[in-house]
Amino acid sequence: MSGVVPRRRGFSGLFACIVLGAAALAASAAHADTFDIQVDQAKIMKLPDRVATIVIGNPLIADAALQAGGILVITGKGYGSTNMLALDRSGRIIMDRTVTVLSPKGEGLVTVYKGTERESYSCSPECAPRITLGDTDKFFSSTMGASTARTGGAAGGAQASGSAPAAR
Repeated sequence: MSGVVPRRRGFSGLFACIVLGAAALAASAAHADTFDIQVDQAKIMKLPDRVATIVIGNPLIADAALQAGGILVITGKGYGSTNMLALDRSGRIIMDRTVTVLSPKGEGLVTVYKGTERESYSCSPECAPRITLGDTDKFFSSTMGASTARTGGAAGGAQASGSAPAAR
């Protein structure tokens, strides 16, 4: 009777190793099908041959631009996960990947909490307000307005300020 018990333990140990091994393989396969990127950042991906169309499940989370030579530029737009499909000319799925957009990282990123309000700053080397998803609406709007005014002024010059060009 005591000779049967060790065989059971050996069998259950072997079974546990098989189950854990299968779980590890499944986890690594699932990780291989995930593409991680930070919000407001872009990454390059080399696509398989014959890709004709790229489809992003939720364009508020990620955006993609197909370039010549099978190069794809993926940009993180908002936090979360979405799927990305690569189709050939006949509409067959060549690739199906999950794109996960993560919060920004970096030595220069500083997040300030004032009670329930949140503000983000880029501090490299001096601190300046940064437009980051999740910041308080008032801070986000004022930072966005200042950024838009600065960008519009640089792009339009005197025309953007409403003054007429000088006569020659």
